[in-house]
Amino acid sequence: MRIGVPTEIKPQEHRVAVIPSTVTMLTSRGHRVFVQQGAGIGSWYTDEEYLAAGATIVPDALSVFGEAEIIVKVKEPQPQEIALLTGKHTLFTYLHLAASKSLTEGLMASGCTSIAYETVENNRRLPLLEPMSEIAGRMSTIVGSYHLAKHRGGRGILLGGIPGVAPGRVAVIGGGTAGLNAARVASGIGADVTILDIDFERMRFIDITMSGTRTLYSSEANLAEILPRIDLVIGAVLLPGAAAPKLITREMLRLLQPGSVLVDIAVDQGGCAETTRPTTHDDPTFVEEDILHYCVANMPGAYSRTSTQALNNVTQSYLIQLANLGIAQALLQSPALMKGLSTYRGALTSVPVGEAHGITVVAPTDVLA
Repeated sequence: MRIGVPTEIKPQEHRVAVIPSTVTMLTSRGHRVFVQQGAGIGSWYTDEEYLAAGATIVPDALSVFGEAEIIVKVKEPQPQEIALLTGKHTLFTYLHLAASKSLTEGLMASGCTSIAYETVENNRRLPLLEPMSEIAGRMSTIVGSYHLAKHRGGRGILLGGIPGVAPGRVAVIGGGTAGLNAARVASGIGADVTILDIDFERMRFIDITMSGTRTLYSSEANLAEILPRIDLVIGAVLLPGAAAPKLITREMLRLLQPGSVLVDIAVDQGGCAETTRPTTHDDPTFVEEDILHYCVANMPGAYSRTSTQALNNVTQSYLIQLANLGIAQALLQSPALMKGLSTYRGALTSVPVGEAHGITVVAPTDVLA
């Protein structure tokens, strides 16, 4: 199989989809790997390391897409990359299609097969999303705490407090992987933390394992009751493959004290706040209703080396399956990969994406038959 690794071109995206050790595993199995010159620099991997692992270095994205059958990326393809996709390609990357009808239609028009990292599912877990959720969750408390500083536009609250001064209060909406990691960091620095969720078993788990962190059933009434006392709100809601529900309305934001901070981890899926809009690492915040919003759409890209290594840890085995078996056989033999199938030769195969955009969906088993 011929596998291509282009340089990520989304603003401030420094991760790379394949690291040299993964190249070694692929080339040792007889596959060819084409890496765009400089693709690994943002994560401190040099072209020389890729060459030593057996990769072929090519000068530009056009060469990568021209040579490869499988295109492996980190973030969704940008318009100039969609223009390079054809029916011969299988795209393996984060897609978050429910947040973008234009991207969905672009992939369908290209005729490519696309498999979304974030919907590959194994035993009710999302193994390719979890490590990035862990990083985004931990980051959310760090960036939220930083932006609570007065010179960043916040209320001037130190989350951990000090002896004689109460700590800041954090509400984490969603007790999944991202939310749990956000809460652990917040609790670890001494903040007063409440996690809101609707899964009672998850809340029981949190209650047992995270002493000092409160749980609260996530409802509009409960949110409205606690928001006036909260300094940092972290939105960590996830519906796999679907658009995030708008749990925080503009009216709810008005309940917060001016200078409070909202970090919306769910921004990749459209965000869980009515006021959310994507931002970048260069310009990460904006103010709505006197509340500072941090809505960076590729948060883990800031810690590119850690994120790249974590991503390769979980994508490597699936990429090898696709290369060794061929796309159709790998999908048919792996229920986990089949869950990730989003488009196949022009057809949309993801039900949540179809529901989000009003596009007809074809069953994966029908197109692969």
